[in-house]
Amino acid sequence: MGRLELTDATRVADIAAARARFGDRAAVLVETTLLRRRAAEKLGGLGAEIPVSDWLFTDEALQQATAAPVAVHRAGRLAEAGVVVHDATCSIGTELAALRGRGVRAVGSDLDAVRLAMARHNLGEAAALCRADALAPVTRGAAVLVDPARRGGGRRRFRLDDYRPALGAVLDAYRGRDIVVKCSPGIDFAELGRLGFAGEIEVTSHRGSVREACLWSAGLAQPDVRRRASVLDRGEQITDADPDDCPVRPAGRWIVDPDGAVVRAGLVRHYGARHGLWQLDPDIAYLSGDALPPAVRGFEVLEQLAFDERRLRQALSALDCGSLEVLVRGVRVDPDALRRRMRPRGGRPLSVVITRIGSRAAARATAFVCRPSR
Repeated sequence: MGRLELTDATRVADIAAARARFGDRAAVLVETTLLRRRAAEKLGGLGAEIPVSDWLFTDEALQQATAAPVAVHRAGRLAEAGVVVHDATCSIGTELAALRGRGVRAVGSDLDAVRLAMARHNLGEAAALCRADALAPVTRGAAVLVDPARRGGGRRRFRLDDYRPALGAVLDAYRGRDIVVKCSPGIDFAELGRLGFAGEIEVTSHRGSVREACLWSAGLAQPDVRRRASVLDRGEQITDADPDDCPVRPAGRWIVDPDGAVVRAGLVRHYGARHGLWQLDPDIAYLSGDALPPAVRGFEVLEQLAFDERRLRQALSALDCGSLEVLVRGVRVDPDALRRRMRPRGGRPLSVVITRIGSRAAARATAFVCRPSR
């Protein structure tokens, strides 16, 4: 099967060849081959003893699996804590593989017998696995890792009560225990307080995309930290225990759109203070400065004007704008529609940052025409 290309151009012929050779098993073998190829990018960095190219998956299980960099990061924190871990929703074994790769003693359980069998295949016979309901604790003294299902029938579940198992039930089942819970990055922080959670919320991003919010109970969290942003690509972490003395000033040479994990965790001021940046407006996430933080993409301000489409089009034309990137915060503008209306025809790639500055009667929409740093 591995020799078949299974591309859009060859799929019909490849499936016919697979049927001729494998008969009724062809469909399952084709699906497994395709899933393994998709998994290579997502899970290839787990450091699993059995290569991911030999793992078993279902499509839904692969979608739900934590990306390798995020799982390895979490395993690293648990390794530093020096705890034994019980992955109570181990599914196909992704988190267990990352934990074992970091030398963490871990056991896994799941209620789904099929996924548990896949985990046994993926992790090997030495893995400690059992079938159990995540809401019925089967370990003592271990830190519990739970990843509630947030997909069902091809759709995402956003309400905490719709998680499977429901988040409130998970927190109740392990009240008083060290627990780590993987959640949607869009989770309502205030709702967590109403559920009685008083630990750390870590928002993690990878390759510019916010991947998850992870709940760390007080026993596993750093003292005095309630929110953390972890930007895995840069190995940077910001917490609410860091200084947040970030002033508000007019735009300097550069505008910085902070990583989504920083914004989602509510740590824009802390990030700005660390890197000597300032805010354009106290309620908007854009930052500005005279130098860019290391390895961060920024926007060099070429022109600033009150947002008006006619004036903006003239400014872009005068600057020979070709490809155009539009970023918007605090102003009701559709970036894609605005880009089409600007009709750039030049040869220079530019960016436009549109934001609200000021509040109430003093609020004004402002456009910054910029050169992206990369």
